[in-house]
Amino acid sequence: MKKLVMLAVAVLGTTAMVSAQTTPAQTTPAKEVKATKKDHKKAKAEKKEAKAEAAKPEAAKK
Repeated sequence: MKKLVMLAVAVLGTTAMVSAQTTPAQTTPAKEVKATKKDHKKAKAEKKEAKAEAAKPEAAKK
């Protein structure tokens, strides 16, 4: 009987821990920051570099 009670406690405890909700890490929304022209130019340059890197392996195969 004691083993049965211990088993029931273990199962119920595990179920309670699994179904428990965790608190969200950040409850307030992040403040949006407007991008400047400098940021846009930097992002465009990074995209061009990424495209160039992707094209290099194809050119090397031929």
